[in-house]
Amino acid sequence: MLFTRVAIDSFGYELPPNVLLSEDLEDRLEPLYRRLHLQKGQLEALTGVQERRLWDPGFTMTEGAVRAGRKALAASSLAPEDIGMLVYGGVCRDWLEPATACEIAHRLGLPPENQIFDLSNACLGVLNGLLQVAAAIELGHIRAGLVVSCESSRDIIDRSVQRLLENPDMPLFKKTVATLTGGSGAVAVILAAREAAGRGHRLAGGAVRSDPAWYGLCRWGSGPPLSESGNPVMETDSVAVLTHGVALGKQTYQAFTHELGWHGGPDKVICHQVGATHQRTILQELGIPSDRDFTTFTFLGNIGTVSLPITAAIAHERGFLAPGDRVGFLGIGSGLNCLMLGIEWGPATP
Repeated sequence: MLFTRVAIDSFGYELPPNVLLSEDLEDRLEPLYRRLHLQKGQLEALTGVQERRLWDPGFTMTEGAVRAGRKALAASSLAPEDIGMLVYGGVCRDWLEPATACEIAHRLGLPPENQIFDLSNACLGVLNGLLQVAAAIELGHIRAGLVVSCESSRDIIDRSVQRLLENPDMPLFKKTVATLTGGSGAVAVILAAREAAGRGHRLAGGAVRSDPAWYGLCRWGSGPPLSESGNPVMETDSVAVLTHGVALGKQTYQAFTHELGWHGGPDKVICHQVGATHQRTILQELGIPSDRDFTTFTFLGNIGTVSLPITAAIAHERGFLAPGDRVGFLGIGSGLNCLMLGIEWGPATP
């Protein structure tokens, strides 16, 4: 897929106030570690995650998304009335009905002509939302759109710790390690027609690939029927996700560079933030030097849908992404789904 009229206009993000260290988690898991003869430091050694952040108890996903959305609007030359589509892309939602996007749109003061909806696709929700908005801009249906997300790991981490303490089992620990890397945060991205995004970054296009045969490798929830479910759990076959996710990533990357004509690859990349092993393996398999990549997982953990866009925003703030860079957003999510977007880093020109 290729785009000619679309640019990323601005980012906004919000970080939670509470820092949870990996060593603090291991203190809570001390009975498990003693039972399984594990040494402290295993969690950071396995994942590279030193800390992650948590919202205060009772904090809503709507509140986080609204705060990020306000920051994105403040950083943009556009006004709320210019927004023609709002997509909430988070896995976490305050209610099953109505769409979380509805309250967000109301609190941001968006006009009634908006298309407002939630979109769910594991860790790719925000990237899929960007595609929806970009397509509408390219077709001339809207002038600008806003994609927001907020994720919270507090509850699932607490439940996972309790489950491990009640069932001190090595196979369960292996299936739960990925859950313990989860972080929290909120992000917002405004896309606009290039003539309206004077300071933006041109969205050149992208590629998608899927391999749904591996839908069962990562699950978060209670199982069907959802309305009668008990306490949710999250389990991940990390080895299989890495193996098959990297294979799918290689297929998508080949299609991505061919579609955009980026035969030398992007100058910089922002990957979904899983952990050290995933980062090292995917870069090696794609032939991308590590100095082209920017990471946040060591201090933010894996924030699901928020991870890639918030990492891009921080990379931009710190000067890692510079005008003229060809930047690849490389997203891989459970399912398995892969989506890669190419951005010509700004400022964009009409």
